[in-house]
Amino acid sequence: MTNTRKPATPRARRQRGFLIPALAILAAVIVLFIAGVAGYIVFRVLPNVPALDAVTDYRPKIPLRVYTADNVLIGEFGEEHRDFVPIKKIPDLMKKSLLAIEDARFYEHGAIDWKRAMGAVGSNLRGGFGSGGASTITMQVARNFFLSREKRLSRKINEVALAYKIEAALSKDEILELYMNQIYLGQRAYGFSSAARIYFNKTLDQLSVAEMAMLAGLPQNPARHNPVANPKRARERQHAVLGRMRALNYITEEQYQKALAEPLRVNQRGVQDYGTHAEYVAELARQAVYSQFKEDAYTKGIRVYTTILKPEQDAAYASVRRNVITYDQRHGWRGPEDRMDLPSDPAEREDAINDALGKRPVSEGLIPAVVLSATGKTVRVETVDGDMVDLTGAGLKFAQAGLSSSAKESMRLSPGAIIRVAKDAKDHWSVTQVPQVAAAFVAIDADTGAYHAMVGGFDYNFQKFNHVTQAWRQPGSGMKPFIYSAAVDKGYSPGTLILDAPLDMPGEDAGRTWSPQNDDNKYDGPITMRRALAESKNVPSVRLLRAITVPYAHEFVGRFGFDLARQPQNYTLALGTGAATPLQMAGAYAVFANGGYRVRPYLIARIEDADGKIIQQTKPAAEHTDEQRVLDPRNAFITDSMLRDVTRYGTGAEATKALGRTDIAGKTGTTSDAKDGWFSGYGGNVVAVAWMGYDDSKSLGGREFGATVALPIWIDYMRVALANKPPQEERLAPDGVVRENDDWVYAEFAETPALGSIDLDQAPDPNAVQPIEGEPLVRPIPPGAPGTTPAQPQPQPQPQRQQPSNTLF
Repeated sequence: MTNTRKPATPRARRQRGFLIPALAILAAVIVLFIAGVAGYIVFRVLPNVPALDAVTDYRPKIPLRVYTADNVLIGEFGEEHRDFVPIKKIPDLMKKSLLAIEDARFYEHGAIDWKRAMGAVGSNLRGGFGSGGASTITMQVARNFFLSREKRLSRKINEVALAYKIEAALSKDEILELYMNQIYLGQRAYGFSSAARIYFNKTLDQLSVAEMAMLAGLPQNPARHNPVANPKRARERQHAVLGRMRALNYITEEQYQKALAEPLRVNQRGVQDYGTHAEYVAELARQAVYSQFKEDAYTKGIRVYTTILKPEQDAAYASVRRNVITYDQRHGWRGPEDRMDLPSDPAEREDAINDALGKRPVSEGLIPAVVLSATGKTVRVETVDGDMVDLTGAGLKFAQAGLSSSAKESMRLSPGAIIRVAKDAKDHWSVTQVPQVAAAFVAIDADTGAYHAMVGGFDYNFQKFNHVTQAWRQPGSGMKPFIYSAAVDKGYSPGTLILDAPLDMPGEDAGRTWSPQNDDNKYDGPITMRRALAESKNVPSVRLLRAITVPYAHEFVGRFGFDLARQPQNYTLALGTGAATPLQMAGAYAVFANGGYRVRPYLIARIEDADGKIIQQTKPAAEHTDEQRVLDPRNAFITDSMLRDVTRYGTGAEATKALGRTDIAGKTGTTSDAKDGWFSGYGGNVVAVAWMGYDDSKSLGGREFGATVALPIWIDYMRVALANKPPQEERLAPDGVVRENDDWVYAEFAETPALGSIDLDQAPDPNAVQPIEGEPLVRPIPPGAPGTTPAQPQPQPQPQRQQPSNTLF
């Protein structure tokens, strides 16, 4: 065979001579580089790789959670909203949706997916370090637990080293479990379970394929792909996840198409929605736990179970809001909350509206809106949700004064006015406003003191101040039952006659004459103690206090739990000019409800750690103890009988009429100038107190009383609380009481003439007394009163009352 290869030219020989040494040098450099990197890893990185305690002994920061007695979540406190869910309880499709977009070969590779890594290297060479990534789930765990997110080569080398160390220490399932419980997903949500609750108000096993894909798209960039802040980008990312799931055959074509078309109902507030409105309850529980555990309270997964009952809490919350709004509507339109300029440019206008309305506090059912245009018959508004609403007809009735051509500027409904609108059950819109009046409600178990319900104000988002526990207000006539109870202990009887006639008391008002008045400025002459309490007569109550003496009565009311330092030591004690909280009033009335025992209201039934171990528990005694008794059972029986008559024919008669049962008792209370309105009462072993008033103590209005502002709240709650409780029978008279003058009295004080009447020797000429038309000066006990033959009560309508400036009712 002839060799046709041409001999190498001198130039080629020279190039080959240079190439071989160059390749040798390059190989040496590569070897040295690899050796250098290996040496760096061995001598600098590996010795400094942190211990894996954080992952091998994982202790997630789980927030403090507060529950009702029937296991409904009502509050969560901690910087990180997180649930820990074992990998076995995470739905398989939720895991697959995450792996599809983040690390499809997770169960196949070691710590590094070299196939993806090579692609990322090319991307980094083209676009610079950090332009492309191939982090596996394990690498992300390493970064989230131990490293920063800065894009530096040294950090990446540490991440790789840590990833291998984690893979050697934990199984794949354990690594995935860590990741899915630890990763940040926006809106203070850590882990997929917490994100499911915050974004969709669901548990993981309730999520649809579309919702799972939405959550799976968040880890890459929780801010950019957040469905609350950036719904368009979140949707794009969700579609990418669904596409990967379909390509990997994790879902069928039918599931894929259905998920693409599914409208997502994302919780736009991006905060946890709870099972009932009990914000004031949750805050009280938080304070109690924090005082004991300090900062650990927010990270150790502590669970607090309160005594609150969800159905009753729901009823209390709804009742307070409904009746406060009703009161507010009675007193008319106050004008817009604020005003704003409306830019002429549509884009600028939309931004300005979003900014203005976004700053308004959220209140359920009272939706912020800005007026775009207004005529006498139609007002167009844009709501905080971006809806355009035309208000017409009945929807404008409440704010009609703001549409008048003569309306003051502060009242006017004009473009730029920021108002509130509401939608009823029939989707009819109307103008409304946020009430300024405050209110409170609390209900406790009469025997144990356990809270059943508590609402500390109209809306926790507007005011964190808890009026149930923090508001010291004048109880008005709500204090009278305790004065009458003191009189019973002194030997007086509900049948004792007291003179109801004008009374002048020289020197009692800072040296001047004090003349207490009845609420209607009418006087009925001699009336029984029972009737005086039922009709909340002021002057007979002062005469009664004078008979038993102020020092005795002042000390006596202390046994009910009142702070004596806040109770006056003068005759206005009978009219409730001291101060008490709604919670104190509930505890005090519980003494009458349970037969004479003082109970301490309590909220927390038990506290558990993250493992369910009970740390602290409150177990009420099965029976009352002698140490708890503060009132003679005879006194409790007699005073209870008088309080029942308040709700049968007295100032609280609407309660019996509305509830259709005669086993309830209580007392209205209205202070001077109607600055406070109360109703305190009980039935079915539940004691409840309702209060309404302004924080600046202005008047509720000349025609507002405890019976008009507080009693309706109490009734609406009791409808629910007593729904499944049969009416209780009349209490049996205890030993030691007898009948005298057709009423009850302690046996040892029977036939004691001095206790049969008060001030009757001061009675004016009977002809000068103005009795109620057609009735004698001394009324008999009405049918159905305790100790008489039971009969259906005959509630009497209350007269229209003029409120004197010095009257307390």
